Amino acid sequence: MANFTKTLAAKANQFDWKKSELSATEKRQFEKITQLGFSAVNDTAKIELKSNLEAELTSIYSTGKVCLTDFGKGCLELEPGLTDVMSNSRNPNELFAAWKGWRDQTGKKMRAKYTEFVNVMNEMIKFSGFNDTGEYWRSWYEASTFESDVKKLYDELLPLYEQLHAYVRQKLKNKYGTALFPDSGHIPAHLLGNMWSQSWSNIYDLLTPYPNAISFDITQKMKDKGYNVTHMYRVAEEFFTSIGLDKMPTSFWTKSMLEKPENRDVVCHASAWDFYDGEDVRIKQCTDVSQRQFRTVHHEIGHLQYYMQYASLPTIFRRGANPGFHEGMADIVSLSFQTPEHMHAIGLLDSIPNDQESDINFLMQMALDKIAFLPFGYLIDQWRWSVFRSDTTPNNYTANWWDLRCGYQGVSPPVQRTEQDFDPGAKYHIPGNTPYIRYFVSFVIQFQWHKALCDEIGYSGPLHRCDIYNDTRAGAKLRNMLELGSSKPWQDAMQVMTGGRNMSALPIIQYFTPLIDWLKEQNKEENIGWSASCPSNIPSPDQTNNNVRLSVSAETMFLIITLTKFC
Repeated sequence: MANFTKTLAAKANQFDWKKSELSATEKRQFEKITQLGFSAVNDTAKIELKSNLEAELTSIYSTGKVCLTDFGKGCLELEPGLTDVMSNSRNPNELFAAWKGWRDQTGKKMRAKYTEFVNVMNEMIKFSGFNDTGEYWRSWYEASTFESDVKKLYDELLPLYEQLHAYVRQKLKNKYGTALFPDSGHIPAHLLGNMWSQSWSNIYDLLTPYPNAISFDITQKMKDKGYNVTHMYRVAEEFFTSIGLDKMPTSFWTKSMLEKPENRDVVCHASAWDFYDGEDVRIKQCTDVSQRQFRTVHHEIGHLQYYMQYASLPTIFRRGANPGFHEGMADIVSLSFQTPEHMHAIGLLDSIPNDQESDINFLMQMALDKIAFLPFGYLIDQWRWSVFRSDTTPNNYTANWWDLRCGYQGVSPPVQRTEQDFDPGAKYHIPGNTPYIRYFVSFVIQFQWHKALCDEIGYSGPLHRCDIYNDTRAGAKLRNMLELGSSKPWQDAMQVMTGGRNMSALPIIQYFTPLIDWLKEQNKEENIGWSASCPSNIPSPDQTNNNVRLSVSAETMFLIITLTKFC
Protein backbone atom coordinates (compact mmCIF):
# COMPACT_ATOMS: atom_id res chain seq x y z
CA MET A 1 0.00 0.00 0.00
CA ALA A 2 2.80 2.44 0.88
CA ASN A 3 4.56 1.73 -2.42
CA PHE A 4 1.34 2.30 -4.37
CA THR A 5 0.75 5.60 -2.56
CA LYS A 6 4.29 6.76 -3.31
CA THR A 7 4.00 5.81 -6.97
CA LEU A 8 0.72 7.71 -7.25
CA ALA A 9 2.23 10.78 -5.59
CA ALA A 10 5.26 10.68 -7.86
CA LYS A 11 3.05 10.61 -10.94
CA ALA A 12 0.93 13.47 -9.60
CA ASN A 13 4.02 15.57 -8.96
CA GLN A 14 5.00 15.28 -12.62
CA PHE A 15 2.31 17.87 -13.26
CA ASP A 16 2.57 21.52 -12.30
CA TRP A 17 -0.87 21.19 -10.74
CA LYS A 18 -0.57 24.17 -8.38
CA LYS A 19 -0.22 26.61 -11.28
CA SER A 20 -2.41 24.83 -13.83
CA GLU A 21 -5.92 25.71 -14.95
CA LEU A 22 -7.42 22.83 -13.02
CA SER A 23 -10.61 23.34 -11.03
CA ALA A 24 -10.46 23.78 -7.26
CA THR A 25 -11.74 20.22 -6.81
CA GLU A 26 -9.09 18.81 -9.14
CA LYS A 27 -6.33 20.73 -7.35
CA ARG A 28 -7.65 19.44 -4.03
CA GLN A 29 -7.45 15.91 -5.41
CA PHE A 30 -3.83 16.42 -6.46
CA GLU A 31 -3.01 17.95 -3.08
CA LYS A 32 -4.40 14.97 -1.19
CA ILE A 33 -2.66 12.48 -3.48
CA THR A 34 0.70 14.11 -2.80
CA GLN A 35 0.24 14.17 1.00
CA LEU A 36 2.00 10.91 1.84
CA GLY A 37 1.99 10.94 5.63
CA PHE A 38 3.93 7.93 6.94
CA SER A 39 4.13 6.50 3.43
CA ALA A 40 6.82 9.04 2.49
CA VAL A 41 9.40 6.85 4.22
CA ASN A 42 11.55 4.56 2.06
CA ASP A 43 13.26 2.77 4.94
CA THR A 44 11.57 -0.65 4.89
CA ALA A 45 13.02 -1.54 8.30
CA LYS A 46 11.29 1.47 9.87
CA ILE A 47 8.04 0.71 8.09
CA GLU A 48 8.13 -2.88 9.32
CA LEU A 49 9.07 -1.81 12.85
CA LYS A 50 6.11 0.57 13.06
CA SER A 51 3.74 -2.12 11.81
CA ASN A 52 5.11 -4.75 14.19
CA LEU A 53 5.00 -2.45 17.21
CA GLU A 54 1.40 -1.49 16.51
CA ALA A 55 0.45 -5.17 16.20
CA GLU A 56 2.26 -6.00 19.46
CA LEU A 57 0.62 -3.13 21.34
CA THR A 58 -2.81 -4.13 20.07
CA SER A 59 -2.16 -7.76 20.96
CA ILE A 60 -1.30 -6.85 24.56
CA TYR A 61 -4.56 -4.93 24.79
CA SER A 62 -6.72 -7.62 23.19
CA THR A 63 -5.41 -10.53 25.27
CA GLY A 64 -5.42 -8.99 28.74
CA LYS A 65 -7.44 -10.77 31.43
CA VAL A 66 -8.06 -10.08 35.09
CA CYS A 67 -8.88 -12.91 37.52
CA LEU A 68 -11.48 -11.86 40.06
CA THR A 69 -11.73 -15.16 41.91
CA ASP A 70 -11.91 -13.37 45.26
CA PHE A 71 -15.26 -12.01 44.10
CA GLY A 72 -16.70 -15.28 42.83
CA LYS A 73 -15.67 -14.70 39.22
CA GLY A 74 -13.08 -16.32 36.99
CA CYS A 75 -10.54 -14.70 34.69
CA LEU A 76 -12.28 -12.05 32.63
CA GLU A 77 -11.52 -10.35 29.34
CA LEU A 78 -12.49 -6.72 28.89
CA GLU A 79 -15.57 -7.60 26.81
CA PRO A 80 -17.95 -8.59 28.12
CA GLY A 81 -16.58 -9.62 31.53
CA LEU A 82 -14.75 -6.62 32.97
CA THR A 83 -17.11 -4.21 31.26
CA ASP A 84 -20.03 -5.93 33.01
CA VAL A 85 -18.23 -5.68 36.36
CA MET A 86 -17.55 -1.96 35.94
CA SER A 87 -21.12 -1.39 34.75
CA ASN A 88 -23.06 -3.43 37.26
CA SER A 89 -21.03 -4.07 40.41
CA ARG A 90 -21.67 -1.77 43.34
CA ASN A 91 -18.91 -3.33 45.45
CA PRO A 92 -16.08 -0.75 45.56
CA ASN A 93 -13.47 -3.44 46.31
CA GLU A 94 -14.46 -5.44 43.24
CA LEU A 95 -14.52 -2.29 41.12
CA PHE A 96 -11.06 -1.42 42.38
CA ALA A 97 -9.72 -4.89 41.57
CA ALA A 98 -11.07 -4.75 38.02
CA TRP A 99 -9.83 -1.18 37.49
CA LYS A 100 -6.29 -1.82 38.73
CA GLY A 101 -6.07 -5.29 37.23
CA TRP A 102 -6.88 -4.09 33.73
CA ARG A 103 -4.18 -1.44 33.91
CA ASP A 104 -1.64 -3.93 35.23
CA GLN A 105 -2.40 -6.32 32.37
CA THR A 106 -2.45 -3.79 29.54
CA GLY A 107 -0.77 -0.41 29.97
CA LYS A 108 1.98 -1.53 32.31
CA LYS A 109 3.05 -4.25 29.83
CA MET A 110 3.28 -1.94 26.82
CA ARG A 111 5.11 1.07 28.26
CA ALA A 112 8.52 0.38 26.67
CA LYS A 113 7.03 -0.59 23.32
CA TYR A 114 4.90 2.54 23.24
CA THR A 115 7.96 4.74 23.79
CA GLU A 116 9.65 3.06 20.84
CA PHE A 117 6.46 3.39 18.78
CA VAL A 118 6.29 7.16 19.38
CA ASN A 119 9.92 7.61 18.39
CA VAL A 120 9.49 5.63 15.17
CA MET A 121 6.34 7.51 14.16
CA ASN A 122 7.93 10.90 14.80
CA GLU A 123 10.99 9.95 12.76
CA MET A 124 8.83 8.75 9.89
CA ILE A 125 6.43 11.68 9.73
CA LYS A 126 9.26 14.19 9.36
CA PHE A 127 9.76 12.84 5.82
CA SER A 128 6.39 14.42 5.03
CA GLY A 129 7.44 17.80 6.40
CA PHE A 130 5.74 17.65 9.80
CA ASN A 131 7.51 18.34 13.09
CA ASP A 132 5.78 15.46 14.84
CA THR A 133 2.87 13.04 14.54
CA GLY A 134 0.48 15.29 16.44
CA GLU A 135 1.02 18.11 13.95
CA TYR A 136 0.25 15.67 11.14
CA TRP A 137 -2.97 14.50 12.79
CA ARG A 138 -4.13 18.08 13.41
CA SER A 139 -3.50 18.94 9.74
CA TRP A 140 -6.52 16.81 8.85
CA TYR A 141 -8.75 19.58 10.27
CA GLU A 142 -7.48 22.17 7.77
CA ALA A 143 -7.55 25.00 10.31
CA SER A 144 -4.47 26.73 11.72
CA THR A 145 -6.51 27.68 14.81
CA PHE A 146 -7.78 24.16 15.47
CA GLU A 147 -6.16 23.75 18.90
CA SER A 148 -7.50 27.07 20.16
CA ASP A 149 -10.89 26.37 18.56
CA VAL A 150 -11.41 23.15 20.50
CA LYS A 151 -10.09 24.75 23.70
CA LYS A 152 -12.71 27.49 23.31
CA LEU A 153 -15.45 24.88 22.89
CA TYR A 154 -14.21 23.01 25.98
CA ASP A 155 -14.21 26.22 28.04
CA GLU A 156 -17.77 27.03 26.94
CA LEU A 157 -19.00 23.57 27.91
CA LEU A 158 -17.10 23.23 31.21
CA PRO A 159 -19.89 24.82 33.33
CA LEU A 160 -22.29 22.08 32.21
CA TYR A 161 -19.81 19.40 33.19
CA GLU A 162 -19.05 21.03 36.55
CA GLN A 163 -22.73 20.98 37.52
CA LEU A 164 -23.11 17.34 36.50
CA HIS A 165 -19.88 16.38 38.30
CA ALA A 166 -21.02 18.02 41.55
CA TYR A 167 -24.38 16.23 41.46
CA VAL A 168 -22.81 12.83 40.70
CA ARG A 169 -20.13 13.25 43.38
CA GLN A 170 -22.72 13.86 46.08
CA LYS A 171 -24.87 10.93 44.99
CA LEU A 172 -21.86 8.61 45.05
CA LYS A 173 -20.88 9.86 48.49
CA ASN A 174 -24.38 8.95 49.64
CA LYS A 175 -23.91 5.45 48.22
CA TYR A 176 -20.33 4.64 49.24
CA GLY A 177 -19.68 7.01 52.15
CA THR A 178 -17.30 9.96 52.24
CA ALA A 179 -14.19 7.96 53.24
CA LEU A 180 -13.48 6.97 49.62
CA PHE A 181 -13.57 10.58 48.43
CA PRO A 182 -10.58 12.94 48.67
CA ASP A 183 -11.03 16.44 50.07
CA SER A 184 -9.86 17.85 46.74
CA GLY A 185 -13.30 17.39 45.18
CA HIS A 186 -12.26 14.61 42.78
CA ILE A 187 -14.33 11.48 42.16
CA PRO A 188 -12.42 8.17 42.43
CA ALA A 189 -12.21 6.89 38.87
CA HIS A 190 -13.36 3.32 39.58
CA LEU A 191 -16.81 4.34 40.86
CA LEU A 192 -18.27 5.84 37.67
CA GLY A 193 -19.50 2.71 35.91
CA ASN A 194 -16.92 2.62 33.14
CA MET A 195 -13.35 1.38 32.90
CA TRP A 196 -12.15 4.85 31.87
CA SER A 197 -14.83 7.05 33.54
CA GLN A 198 -15.72 8.37 30.10
CA SER A 199 -19.43 7.55 30.33
CA TRP A 200 -21.44 7.46 33.53
CA SER A 201 -24.74 6.09 32.22
CA ASN A 202 -24.14 2.65 33.76
CA ILE A 203 -24.62 4.09 37.25
CA TYR A 204 -27.86 5.83 36.34
CA ASP A 205 -29.62 3.71 38.96
CA LEU A 206 -27.58 5.54 41.63
CA LEU A 207 -28.20 8.96 40.12
CA THR A 208 -31.83 8.90 38.96
CA PRO A 209 -33.36 12.29 39.76
CA TYR A 210 -36.91 10.95 40.10
CA PRO A 211 -36.94 7.18 40.77
CA ASN A 212 -40.73 6.96 40.59
CA ALA A 213 -40.98 8.57 37.16
CA ILE A 214 -40.84 6.57 33.92
CA SER A 215 -37.61 4.66 33.34
CA PHE A 216 -35.91 4.98 29.98
CA ASP A 217 -33.78 1.85 30.39
CA ILE A 218 -35.04 -0.36 27.56
CA THR A 219 -32.72 -3.35 28.05
CA GLN A 220 -35.32 -5.52 29.77
CA LYS A 221 -38.00 -4.50 27.29
CA MET A 222 -35.74 -5.55 24.42
CA LYS A 223 -35.24 -8.96 26.04
CA ASP A 224 -38.96 -9.32 26.77
CA LYS A 225 -39.71 -8.68 23.10
CA GLY A 226 -37.24 -11.34 21.99
CA TYR A 227 -34.63 -9.05 20.49
CA ASN A 228 -31.52 -10.78 19.23
CA VAL A 229 -28.37 -9.28 17.73
CA THR A 230 -29.54 -9.48 14.12
CA HIS A 231 -32.84 -7.81 14.97
CA MET A 232 -31.00 -4.93 16.64
CA TYR A 233 -29.15 -4.28 13.38
CA ARG A 234 -32.36 -4.58 11.35
CA VAL A 235 -34.12 -2.02 13.55
CA ALA A 236 -31.18 0.38 13.26
CA GLU A 237 -31.07 -0.11 9.48
CA GLU A 238 -34.79 0.69 9.27
CA PHE A 239 -34.24 4.06 10.97
CA PHE A 240 -31.89 5.12 8.20
CA THR A 241 -34.12 3.85 5.40
CA SER A 242 -37.08 5.67 6.98
CA ILE A 243 -35.35 9.00 6.30
CA GLY A 244 -34.45 8.04 2.75
CA LEU A 245 -30.94 6.67 3.21
CA ASP A 246 -29.75 3.25 2.03
CA LYS A 247 -30.24 -0.34 3.12
CA MET A 248 -27.21 -2.38 4.08
CA PRO A 249 -25.82 -4.40 1.15
CA THR A 250 -26.28 -8.17 1.23
CA SER A 251 -22.55 -8.63 1.82
CA PHE A 252 -22.84 -6.72 5.11
CA TRP A 253 -24.93 -9.50 6.62
CA THR A 254 -22.60 -12.28 5.45
CA LYS A 255 -19.18 -10.70 6.04
CA SER A 256 -19.58 -8.68 9.25
CA MET A 257 -18.63 -9.98 12.71
CA LEU A 258 -21.65 -9.00 14.79
CA GLU A 259 -21.06 -11.31 17.77
CA LYS A 260 -17.96 -12.45 19.63
CA PRO A 261 -16.59 -15.64 18.06
CA GLU A 262 -16.03 -18.59 20.34
CA ASN A 263 -12.57 -19.90 21.23
CA ARG A 264 -10.45 -17.07 19.88
CA ASP A 265 -9.33 -13.66 21.04
CA VAL A 266 -10.49 -10.62 19.13
CA VAL A 267 -10.47 -6.90 19.81
CA CYS A 268 -14.10 -6.40 20.79
CA HIS A 269 -13.95 -2.64 20.43
CA ALA A 270 -16.73 -1.94 17.92
CA SER A 271 -15.53 -0.70 14.54
CA ALA A 272 -16.87 0.04 11.06
CA TRP A 273 -14.93 -0.94 7.95
CA ASP A 274 -14.92 0.35 4.38
CA PHE A 275 -13.29 -1.92 1.78
CA TYR A 276 -13.41 0.81 -0.88
CA ASP A 277 -15.10 -1.15 -3.65
CA GLY A 278 -18.32 0.86 -3.39
CA GLU A 279 -20.30 -1.97 -1.81
CA ASP A 280 -18.34 -3.95 0.78
CA VAL A 281 -18.88 -2.33 4.17
CA ARG A 282 -18.77 -4.25 7.44
CA ILE A 283 -19.02 -3.97 11.21
CA LYS A 284 -16.91 -5.80 13.78
CA GLN A 285 -18.64 -5.80 17.16
CA CYS A 286 -19.16 -8.20 20.07
CA THR A 287 -22.82 -7.25 20.35
CA ASP A 288 -25.15 -8.25 23.17
CA VAL A 289 -28.78 -7.37 23.76
CA SER A 290 -28.68 -4.18 25.81
CA GLN A 291 -29.56 -0.52 25.50
CA ARG A 292 -25.87 0.43 25.53
CA GLN A 293 -25.09 -1.91 22.65
CA PHE A 294 -28.23 -0.83 20.76
CA ARG A 295 -26.83 2.71 20.75
CA THR A 296 -23.51 1.39 19.46
CA VAL A 297 -25.27 -0.52 16.68
CA HIS A 298 -26.88 2.72 15.46
CA HIS A 299 -23.49 4.43 15.76
CA GLU A 300 -21.64 1.89 13.63
CA ILE A 301 -24.33 1.77 10.95
CA GLY A 302 -24.07 5.56 10.85
CA HIS A 303 -20.44 5.16 9.80
CA LEU A 304 -21.47 2.73 7.06
CA GLN A 305 -24.07 5.19 5.77
CA TYR A 306 -21.33 7.80 5.39
CA TYR A 307 -19.20 5.27 3.48
CA MET A 308 -22.07 4.46 1.13
CA GLN A 309 -23.06 8.08 0.49
CA TYR A 310 -19.59 9.11 -0.71
CA ALA A 311 -18.82 5.81 -2.50
CA SER A 312 -19.13 7.39 -5.98
CA LEU A 313 -16.36 9.92 -5.30
CA PRO A 314 -12.72 9.42 -6.31
CA THR A 315 -11.06 7.18 -3.72
CA ILE A 316 -8.97 10.04 -2.31
CA PHE A 317 -12.20 11.84 -1.28
CA ARG A 318 -13.87 8.81 0.29
CA ARG A 319 -13.56 9.87 3.92
CA GLY A 320 -15.29 12.25 6.28
CA ALA A 321 -14.94 16.00 5.75
CA ASN A 322 -12.81 15.79 8.87
CA PRO A 323 -12.41 12.90 11.33
CA GLY A 324 -14.97 14.43 13.70
CA PHE A 325 -17.58 14.46 10.94
CA HIS A 326 -17.52 10.69 10.68
CA GLU A 327 -18.06 10.31 14.42
CA GLY A 328 -20.74 13.03 14.40
CA MET A 329 -22.61 11.25 11.63
CA ALA A 330 -22.38 8.00 13.57
CA ASP A 331 -24.05 9.58 16.59
CA ILE A 332 -26.57 11.97 15.09
CA VAL A 333 -29.29 9.37 14.64
CA SER A 334 -28.93 8.30 18.27
CA LEU A 335 -30.17 11.73 19.35
CA SER A 336 -33.49 10.83 17.71
CA PHE A 337 -33.41 7.10 18.41
CA GLN A 338 -33.19 7.66 22.18
CA THR A 339 -36.14 10.06 22.46
CA PRO A 340 -39.26 8.79 24.26
CA GLU A 341 -41.17 9.47 21.05
CA HIS A 342 -39.00 7.05 19.08
CA MET A 343 -38.83 4.42 21.81
CA HIS A 344 -42.63 4.44 21.83
CA ALA A 345 -42.82 4.28 18.02
CA ILE A 346 -40.78 1.06 17.90
CA GLY A 347 -42.59 -0.53 20.84
CA LEU A 348 -39.93 -0.22 23.53
CA LEU A 349 -41.78 2.35 25.65
CA ASP A 350 -45.42 1.84 26.57
CA SER A 351 -46.34 5.52 26.61
CA ILE A 352 -44.84 8.94 25.89
CA PRO A 353 -44.30 10.88 29.13
CA ASN A 354 -44.76 14.63 29.09
CA ASP A 355 -44.16 15.52 32.73
CA GLN A 356 -41.18 17.52 33.97
CA GLU A 357 -39.83 14.71 36.16
CA SER A 358 -39.62 12.25 33.26
CA ASP A 359 -38.00 14.94 31.13
CA ILE A 360 -35.28 15.50 33.72
CA ASN A 361 -34.73 11.74 34.03
CA PHE A 362 -34.30 11.49 30.26
CA LEU A 363 -31.91 14.43 30.06
CA MET A 364 -29.89 13.06 32.97
CA GLN A 365 -29.49 9.76 31.16
CA MET A 366 -28.34 11.59 28.03
CA ALA A 367 -25.97 13.86 29.99
CA LEU A 368 -24.29 10.88 31.64
CA ASP A 369 -23.12 9.93 28.14
CA LYS A 370 -22.85 13.21 26.27
CA ILE A 371 -21.71 15.72 28.92
CA ALA A 372 -19.70 13.31 31.08
CA PHE A 373 -17.59 12.42 28.05
CA LEU A 374 -16.48 15.93 27.06
CA PRO A 375 -13.35 16.39 29.26
CA PHE A 376 -12.20 12.85 28.53
CA GLY A 377 -12.69 13.35 24.80
CA TYR A 378 -10.68 16.55 25.00
CA LEU A 379 -7.77 15.39 27.19
CA ILE A 380 -6.70 12.15 25.47
CA ASP A 381 -4.99 13.93 22.60
CA GLN A 382 -3.83 16.79 24.82
CA TRP A 383 -1.68 14.11 26.43
CA ARG A 384 -0.71 12.45 23.17
CA TRP A 385 0.15 15.71 21.37
CA SER A 386 2.35 16.56 24.34
CA VAL A 387 4.08 13.18 24.01
CA PHE A 388 4.66 13.67 20.30
CA ARG A 389 6.11 17.14 20.97
CA SER A 390 8.40 15.66 23.66
CA ASP A 391 6.88 18.00 26.26
CA THR A 392 5.82 14.80 28.00
CA THR A 393 8.63 12.24 28.14
CA PRO A 394 8.74 8.60 29.28
CA ASN A 395 9.91 9.91 32.66
CA ASN A 396 6.53 11.55 33.25
CA TYR A 397 4.07 9.67 31.01
CA THR A 398 1.85 8.62 33.90
CA ALA A 399 2.22 11.77 35.99
CA ASN A 400 1.17 14.00 33.11
CA TRP A 401 -1.69 11.67 32.21
CA TRP A 402 -3.13 12.01 35.70
CA ASP A 403 -2.45 15.74 35.79
CA LEU A 404 -4.83 16.01 32.84
CA ARG A 405 -7.41 13.60 34.20
CA CYS A 406 -7.46 15.22 37.63
CA GLY A 407 -7.40 18.71 36.16
CA TYR A 408 -9.88 18.44 33.30
CA GLN A 409 -12.07 15.50 34.30
CA GLY A 410 -12.12 15.91 38.07
CA VAL A 411 -11.43 12.21 38.65
CA SER A 412 -8.57 10.70 40.63
CA PRO A 413 -6.92 7.26 40.68
CA PRO A 414 -8.06 4.99 43.53
CA VAL A 415 -4.44 3.97 44.17
CA GLN A 416 -1.12 5.73 43.72
CA ARG A 417 0.27 5.61 40.19
CA THR A 418 3.98 5.61 39.35
CA GLU A 419 6.09 5.63 36.22
CA GLN A 420 6.10 1.84 36.43
CA ASP A 421 2.47 2.13 35.31
CA PHE A 422 1.25 3.30 31.92
CA ASP A 423 -2.43 4.03 32.34
CA PRO A 424 -2.95 5.64 28.90
CA GLY A 425 -2.32 2.20 27.39
CA ALA A 426 -5.41 0.82 29.13
CA LYS A 427 -7.54 2.76 26.63
CA TYR A 428 -7.84 1.10 23.21
CA HIS A 429 -7.11 4.20 21.14
CA ILE A 430 -3.58 4.56 22.55
CA PRO A 431 -2.21 1.12 21.53
CA GLY A 432 -4.58 1.15 18.54
CA ASN A 433 -3.04 4.48 17.45
CA THR A 434 -6.42 6.08 16.76
CA PRO A 435 -6.55 9.87 17.15
CA TYR A 436 -9.15 10.85 19.75
CA ILE A 437 -9.98 14.56 19.44
CA ARG A 438 -12.41 13.52 16.70
CA TYR A 439 -14.78 12.28 19.40
CA PHE A 440 -14.79 15.60 21.23
CA VAL A 441 -15.45 17.38 17.93
CA SER A 442 -18.22 14.93 17.10
CA PHE A 443 -19.97 15.40 20.44
CA VAL A 444 -20.24 19.11 19.67
CA ILE A 445 -21.19 19.04 16.00
CA GLN A 446 -23.76 16.25 16.30
CA PHE A 447 -25.94 18.64 18.31
CA GLN A 448 -25.43 21.35 15.68
CA TRP A 449 -26.60 18.92 13.01
CA HIS A 450 -29.47 17.62 15.12
CA LYS A 451 -30.77 21.16 15.51
CA ALA A 452 -30.33 21.83 11.77
CA LEU A 453 -32.29 18.70 10.85
CA CYS A 454 -35.02 19.48 13.37
CA ASP A 455 -35.30 22.98 11.89
CA GLU A 456 -35.46 21.43 8.40
CA ILE A 457 -38.52 19.33 9.28
CA GLY A 458 -40.24 22.27 10.95
CA TYR A 459 -39.95 20.99 14.51
CA SER A 460 -40.50 23.72 17.10
CA GLY A 461 -40.55 21.90 20.45
CA PRO A 462 -37.74 21.25 22.95
CA LEU A 463 -34.62 20.14 21.08
CA HIS A 464 -34.18 17.04 23.24
CA ARG A 465 -37.58 15.69 22.14
CA CYS A 466 -37.06 16.01 18.38
CA ASP A 467 -37.18 12.75 16.38
CA ILE A 468 -36.35 12.85 12.65
CA TYR A 469 -37.61 9.27 12.12
CA ASN A 470 -39.71 8.77 8.97
CA ASP A 471 -38.97 12.25 7.61
CA THR A 472 -37.19 12.16 4.27
CA ARG A 473 -36.57 15.93 4.38
CA ALA A 474 -34.04 15.30 7.13
CA GLY A 475 -32.49 12.46 5.15
CA ALA A 476 -32.15 14.60 2.03
CA LYS A 477 -30.35 17.35 3.93
CA LEU A 478 -28.07 14.81 5.58
CA ARG A 479 -27.34 13.13 2.25
CA ASN A 480 -26.34 16.45 0.68
CA MET A 481 -23.58 16.81 3.26
CA LEU A 482 -22.48 13.18 3.34
CA GLU A 483 -22.11 12.95 -0.44
CA LEU A 484 -19.35 15.56 -0.33
CA GLY A 485 -16.99 13.23 1.53
CA SER A 486 -13.75 15.18 1.85
CA SER A 487 -13.99 16.71 -1.63
CA LYS A 488 -14.41 20.12 -0.03
CA PRO A 489 -13.07 21.62 3.23
CA TRP A 490 -15.17 20.64 6.23
CA GLN A 491 -16.30 24.24 6.63
CA ASP A 492 -18.13 23.93 3.29
CA ALA A 493 -19.80 20.70 4.40
CA MET A 494 -20.80 22.33 7.68
CA GLN A 495 -22.39 25.19 5.75
CA VAL A 496 -24.46 22.74 3.70
CA MET A 497 -25.89 21.32 6.93
CA THR A 498 -26.16 24.31 9.28
CA GLY A 499 -25.79 27.44 7.16
CA GLY A 500 -22.66 28.37 9.16
CA ARG A 501 -19.00 27.46 8.80
CA ASN A 502 -17.89 27.07 12.43
CA MET A 503 -18.30 24.60 15.26
CA SER A 504 -20.62 25.91 17.97
CA ALA A 505 -21.41 24.83 21.53
CA LEU A 506 -24.76 26.65 21.56
CA PRO A 507 -26.97 23.74 20.36
CA ILE A 508 -25.66 21.31 22.99
CA ILE A 509 -26.22 23.98 25.65
CA GLN A 510 -29.76 24.54 24.31
CA TYR A 511 -30.43 20.80 24.35
CA PHE A 512 -29.48 20.44 28.02
CA THR A 513 -30.76 23.79 29.35
CA PRO A 514 -33.68 22.27 31.35
CA LEU A 515 -31.25 19.89 33.08
CA ILE A 516 -28.67 22.62 33.71
CA ASP A 517 -31.29 24.75 35.45
CA TRP A 518 -32.40 21.77 37.54
CA LEU A 519 -28.81 20.86 38.49
CA LYS A 520 -28.06 24.39 39.64
CA GLU A 521 -30.99 24.15 42.01
CA GLN A 522 -29.90 20.73 43.30
CA ASN A 523 -26.30 21.87 43.77
CA LYS A 524 -27.00 25.00 45.80
CA GLU A 525 -25.29 23.50 48.86
CA GLU A 526 -22.44 21.86 46.91
CA ASN A 527 -18.93 23.09 46.18
CA ILE A 528 -18.76 23.22 42.41
CA GLY A 529 -15.48 22.07 40.86
CA TRP A 530 -12.32 20.40 42.16
CA SER A 531 -8.65 21.09 42.76
CA ALA A 532 -6.55 21.45 39.61
CA SER A 533 -4.00 19.01 41.07
CA CYS A 534 -4.50 15.37 41.95
CA PRO A 535 -5.21 14.72 45.63
CA SER A 536 -2.20 14.11 47.85
CA ASN A 537 -3.75 11.37 49.99
CA ILE A 538 -4.27 8.63 47.39
CA PRO A 539 -3.75 5.18 48.99
CA SER A 540 -0.53 3.31 48.19
CA PRO A 541 -0.79 -0.20 46.69
CA ASP A 542 0.02 -1.92 49.99
CA GLN A 543 -2.78 0.04 51.70
CA THR A 544 -5.39 -1.31 49.32
CA ASN A 545 -5.01 -4.91 50.54
CA ASN A 546 -5.82 -6.14 47.07
CA ASN A 547 -5.12 -9.77 46.28
CA VAL A 548 -6.30 -9.95 42.70
CA ARG A 549 -4.64 -12.61 40.56
CA LEU A 550 -3.89 -11.58 37.02
CA SER A 551 -3.29 -13.50 33.83
CA VAL A 552 -2.85 -12.97 30.13
CA SER A 553 -4.27 -15.26 27.47
CA ALA A 554 -1.64 -17.41 25.78
CA GLU A 555 -3.20 -16.74 22.42
CA THR A 556 -2.07 -13.70 20.46
CA MET A 557 -4.23 -11.66 18.16
CA PHE A 558 -2.48 -10.66 14.94
CA LEU A 559 -3.56 -7.53 13.15
CA ILE A 560 -3.54 -8.72 9.55
CA ILE A 561 -4.98 -5.73 7.77
CA THR A 562 -5.96 -2.27 8.86
CA LEU A 563 -8.33 -0.34 6.68
CA THR A 564 -10.54 2.34 8.19
CA LYS A 565 -11.32 1.95 11.91
CA PHE A 566 -13.80 3.92 13.91
CA CYS A 567 -15.03 3.92 17.48
